[in-house]
Amino acid sequence: MQQTESRVNIYALLSRILLQELEVDTLKMIKNDETILEFFPSLKAWKPLFEVDEKKLLEEQINPDFVNLSVLHLIPYETFYTRDDQMVETGGANPVTDMYSAYDFMVDFEISRTVSADHIGIEYEFMHHLCTAELKALQEDDKEAVQELRTVQKEFLNKHLLRWAPMYLINMKYESRTPLYYDAAEMALEFILSDNEYLNEVL
Repeated sequence: MQQTESRVNIYALLSRILLQELEVDTLKMIKNDETILEFFPSLKAWKPLFEVDEKKLLEEQINPDFVNLSVLHLIPYETFYTRDDQMVETGGANPVTDMYSAYDFMVDFEISRTVSADHIGIEYEFMHHLCTAELKALQEDDKEAVQELRTVQKEFLNKHLLRWAPMYLINMKYESRTPLYYDAAEMALEFILSDNEYLNEVL
């Protein structure tokens, strides 16, 4: 159960970082949590994190870097990588929508400010949604539901995230101008690879 709790927390953190610009509270949470900082070694060693006011740091360095990585220079959508014409599928034909609806996952486009359901941050959020459901099933000792949810997680990783996210995250790592997004890209990539291995073991 502890493993599932960790997975819930990591998917939540990664989806938040990959989905939109950070607010002061989120940056403070990352900065003041030793456990989280262990996953962000470059950020932990970055002097401005502890010397510059959070609001200023966000406005001048961190959030402009996010815009550069997910709006201006790189395209964080699955269909851009998987369609021959490199078009982002914004309608109901998007390959992720069936799985989302099957597991009662709704994308709030107003909040996420994304153009399509296959944004990397939303796909990590869906994994968070599935892991949260698995945790509930574990607490209720519903072994059948646990197995089903783990099978779906593995399927989603292999049919979706693992098919394209590594390309985006490797580009993100090399294009990043701040340690936060450099580390986040590395962590996001390593985590889906290790999570897939973990799911192979438990299934």
